[in-house]
Amino acid sequence: MLTLKLTQIGNSLGFILPKEAQAKLKVEKGDVIHLTETPEGYRITPYDPEFADQMETMRKVMSKRRNALRELAK
Repeated sequence: MLTLKLTQIGNSLGFILPKEAQAKLKVEKGDVIHLTETPEGYRITPYDPEFADQMETMRKVMSKRRNALRELAK
């Protein structure tokens, strides 16, 4: 478990992500991270869960409608 200290950044609050956490999340300066609410609390992730859901839906459509998409691509 890592402990993060909140600091004032303009009119907002922020925290410094230690190098250990940066390495595990595979993020660097300028990357976007997402804070999502879960039943257990909050989760920080570099992956957009909504985008992942959309991509999974698209994969299903692409698999099911492969022939139609192939014809449209011509």
